[in-house]
Amino acid sequence: MPKKKSIGKMSYEEAFMELQSIVEKMESGELPLKDSLALFERGQALSVRCSELLEEAQLTLRQLTEDESGELIETDLKLGDL
Repeated sequence: MPKKKSIGKMSYEEAFMELQSIVEKMESGELPLKDSLALFERGQALSVRCSELLEEAQLTLRQLTEDESGELIETDLKLGDL
């Protein structure tokens, strides 16, 4: 069985894909309790990682807008603008 990647080193996409896989396995209802608990714990850690990465992304979102003279300037993107 291949070694699982450290959650702290995962990209958002990697963590989210593994989390989806865990949810599908758990929803099947075919796992022993011990395996379900282990997957649940990993799923919680993956969920935290996804949340952390999303928060970081929100902090770094920027947008280009035009100033009064028509020049493009970089400004913070407000979440209400989405």
